[in-house]
Amino acid sequence: MSTKTSWWQALDLKQRLKLVIYALLLVNFAHYIGNDIEQAQHTFHSGWRWYDWTSNFATTLDELGWFMLLFLLELETYVLSDDAFTRGRVIAMNVIRLICYVAIGHAVFAFGEYLVDLAGAVHHVDTTLCAFADDGLSFTRNLTYWELAASNCAELSPGNEFYVFSQGQVISDAAGMTVELELAWADLVEVVVWLFILFFIELRIRLQDRGISSSRLLSFATTTKGVLYGILWCLAGYWAYRGHWIFAWDEALWILGFMAIGMNLSDWQKEIAQAATAKGAAESSG
Repeated sequence: MSTKTSWWQALDLKQRLKLVIYALLLVNFAHYIGNDIEQAQHTFHSGWRWYDWTSNFATTLDELGWFMLLFLLELETYVLSDDAFTRGRVIAMNVIRLICYVAIGHAVFAFGEYLVDLAGAVHHVDTTLCAFADDGLSFTRNLTYWELAASNCAELSPGNEFYVFSQGQVISDAAGMTVELELAWADLVEVVVWLFILFFIELRIRLQDRGISSSRLLSFATTTKGVLYGILWCLAGYWAYRGHWIFAWDEALWILGFMAIGMNLSDWQKEIAQAATAKGAAESSG
């Protein structure tokens, strides 16, 4: 009987779970690309500049940046040993990290600008949606888009109050605008919360790099990170409430993915504490 084991069998349960989570996140990534493409089909016009393209695909760029950061954190906290961090490798990782921060920072700016765009939407009252049927607009509600035409305008909304936004390319009724604002705020809050979580993870890495396994700052970072994860779980619940189950599922996967990084850090913290205990015992016996 063969005694060979596959690489999968060689992994413990924790590492298998991490790989499954990362693989599922990649599958969800394709869904977000599709969403951004669909949005571009309804908001694009001939006056688009380079920034308009990147803003439309802000979610795609944001997800890509987070994927790269997750990969770097996995390398730093689990895959690579201390001896593997050569000067050249550290510089390369920092350059990649900087590019990721730029992509995520762009997403924060784009989400914030979209909120400003919604706040400045052109408000129309005492009218019907059919009055805009020949204006080349798309009607949206809860992230679903329809090409507005005389054949469907009466079915899409019976309201008499409408808002035109996205550089005059999209229209929604009062109920749709309320949802649009909620979703825009959820996007912005989500990315900002993730940035704070990343800050506390990086802080914990730097402290443990110095051999610190226990301190008030370390405890504060760990506790605050738990609170921030709670906010993200609430956002996942909101996505589910709005019927966006794939968003809720994706949020849960990202939380689990970064909690896996937290498990790596906890294992590393135990190693530091054990090494410090062993060193103290050796010095005492000496």
